[in-house]
Amino acid sequence: MTTHRFFQFLILPLFALTLSSCFNWAARAVEKLPEKSTLNRAYDYKGKVVIIGAGSAGLAAANILEKNNISYVVLEATSRYGGRLKKDTTLADFPIDMGAEWIHSNPAVLELLGRPDRKQDELISYQLDESVIWDGQQLKPLSKSFMKAYYNFMPESKFKRSTWYDFFDQNIAQTVKHNIIYNAAVSSIDYSSERVVIRDRNGIAYECDKVLVTVPIGVLQSEMIEFKPAMDAKKLEAIQSISFPTGFKVAMKFSDKFYPDVINLKGIGGENVYYDIAFKKEANAHILGYLCLGEQAKTYEALASEKAVIHELLKQLDTMYDGKASELYTGEYRFENWGKHEYTQGTWTQAFQEKKSALKTIAEPLDSKVYFAGEIFDPYQQMGVPGALLSGFHSVDKMLGAIEGARKKI
Repeated sequence: MTTHRFFQFLILPLFALTLSSCFNWAARAVEKLPEKSTLNRAYDYKGKVVIIGAGSAGLAAANILEKNNISYVVLEATSRYGGRLKKDTTLADFPIDMGAEWIHSNPAVLELLGRPDRKQDELISYQLDESVIWDGQQLKPLSKSFMKAYYNFMPESKFKRSTWYDFFDQNIAQTVKHNIIYNAAVSSIDYSSERVVIRDRNGIAYECDKVLVTVPIGVLQSEMIEFKPAMDAKKLEAIQSISFPTGFKVAMKFSDKFYPDVINLKGIGGENVYYDIAFKKEANAHILGYLCLGEQAKTYEALASEKAVIHELLKQLDTMYDGKASELYTGEYRFENWGKHEYTQGTWTQAFQEKKSALKTIAEPLDSKVYFAGEIFDPYQQMGVPGALLSGFHSVDKMLGAIEGARKKI
């Protein structure tokens, strides 16, 4: 759960913050982390594995197979790896996360994700100095004591000089990217025989012994991939029950800063927040981000173009700040619409909001041949990128550990 998402819950009694030790929100779920990463385990498996999706979970799983010299290939529907991880280096004098941005987990998780010395990642503590709520008529500031209490409730951080994409690229993707087949959108998975047969939209067939599906839950919900035999009604119902809202992120450049760290929009359906992307970055560029999920995102998506969305955002900011937005706007922006991407179809999941029975059902493999990974499948209850990466490690261990004699002692 991103820090800004907290503002949706402002109606919760403040005294709940004093009970925060009772909850496992975001970085407080450190005790859920495994003692050792699956990267430290060894496997002896002679079969072939196909991984569907070259995002966080898919390439994390590929790392395990690569380290153990297991035959594998990664099928990626698009022309790039990273999935919803993406960065921009052209808008500002610092790299901008146009995908995942916050480290919701305790920074200790970075060691489990393949970073031998996490101290090389300089992090920003995401404790806000100035934040406000816009109720449609006026801006109402939040007190520093309130913001401090919230940070103590749910401590989060960001990379100061890099991005989540950089972390993924350097520690996960580099050793396995040679085994990715791009523009290979999977249309069917036939696991009815001893060998699994996967076909892509180009008509190319791939045979393997095991397959790991790491596509976003929105793709599974769309039934874009045909399973043979079909998944049973219980599993289909569980998949459809997972919340995966549409949404987008915008980064707008201004010649000067006129906004606080966060502006939360009250009373609008879904998650809607402006935030200073350059917060504590020691940068000269002034970049204001806007995250929009849910019903309001659908309203914006109905507009004719990205520029039309930017126009509406500037109008709203001008109302808040007496025309300063239009006055200081440079005309430069970046726009990432996850809900409109065919192979994403949504933003992110939050497992703590879902029924445990549904989470258990969607994670069950099909005939011990088809396995699943992704942030919603993470058994360690981490959020965002750490959850996706750990789920990739865990699913491979589940896949290979289920094979007698596959795991070796080290």
